Amino acid sequence: MTKKKLKVGLIGVGMMGHGIASNIVKYGHQLIILDHPGNQPVEDLIAAGATTAPTPAAVAQAADFIVLCLTGSPQVEAVVNEPEGLLAGMAPGKIVIDCSTALPSSTSKVSKSIEAAGGHYLDAPMTRTPKEAAQGRLNLIVGGDAELLERCRPLLRSFSESIVHAGPVGAGHQMKLIHNFVSLGFSAVLAEACACAQRANIDTETMVDILATGGGGGIVLDRLKPYITGKDDSGMQFSLANALKDMSYYNTMAIELGASHITAEAIRASFELGVQAKSSLGTVPTLIDILAQAGDQTAT
Repeated sequence: MTKKKLKVGLIGVGMMGHGIASNIVKYGHQLIILDHPGNQPVEDLIAAGATTAPTPAAVAQAADFIVLCLTGSPQVEAVVNEPEGLLAGMAPGKIVIDCSTALPSSTSKVSKSIEAAGGHYLDAPMTRTPKEAAQGRLNLIVGGDAELLERCRPLLRSFSESIVHAGPVGAGHQMKLIHNFVSLGFSAVLAEACACAQRANIDTETMVDILATGGGGGIVLDRLKPYITGKDDSGMQFSLANALKDMSYYNTMAIELGASHITAEAIRASFELGVQAKSSLGTVPTLIDILAQAGDQTAT
C-alpha cells in the first residue's frame, strides 16, 4: 500500500478502465468515478470504497488527479469541453492523465486547453489487455513533462509495471499509434496468411509450428494461436472496431506528418472489411475467417 492517499478521478470504466480502477482502490487511493451508462458494472468498486460523480466537472472538482480511459479523441474532447466537462471543474494544479488512444493533433489541443485553465496534462496510453489491466500490469507510454511524470509515478505504478517516458506532450499518443500499427499490422498479415492456408487445406497445427520456429514467431502469433487452432478468440479480446479506429488514427497521423502510409492503408482496409462483415462486436482473430470468406467474392 502507498503511504500517501491520493484523490483520483477516473472517467471511462470500460474493460480497461475497470481494471485500472480496481487497482487504484486496492492501493488505498480515494477514487471518484464518473457515473455513466457505458461503464462496466461498478458494484465491486463501490464496495471497495469508490464513490461516483454525476459529471466530468464534478469529478475534476473532487480529485487532484483525473485519469481518462476513453475510446478515442471525440470522446476525450467531449469530456473536456462539454458544458459540465473537465474544464468547468478545473482548478490550478490539477493533473489530467489521458490513458486513451487518441490523435496526437487532438492531444495538442486538449493539453493546451487544460494548461490554460491552470491544470497539467500527461498523455499515457497503455498497451496490453484487460487481463493485465486487472492484474495491475499495464505498459504505459507517457508524453509530457518529466518532472510531472515523477509526481504521477506513484499513482501510475498502482496499475502498471512498465512506465516509459516517450518525450513531450503528444509523444505518448504518437508512440502508441506506432505500436498499434505494428501489432495490428502483424495481426492482419497473419490473418490473411491463415485465410490462404484455410483455402489450401493446410493443417493449422503444422502451420503454427512452422511460423513459430521461423520468421512468424512472436507475441501476435501466441495471441492468435488459440483461434487459429481452435476458434478461441480469448487470446486477443480486441475488437475489430477498435482496430479500425486505431489504424484510421495512425493513417491520419502519418498524413499530417507527411509520412508514407501505403502499408498502413492496406491494413486499415482489411479491418474495415472485418467491421463490415462482422460488426463492431467481432474480435481481431475473427478476421481470419472473414478474409477466408472474402476470397470467395474475389476468386476467379
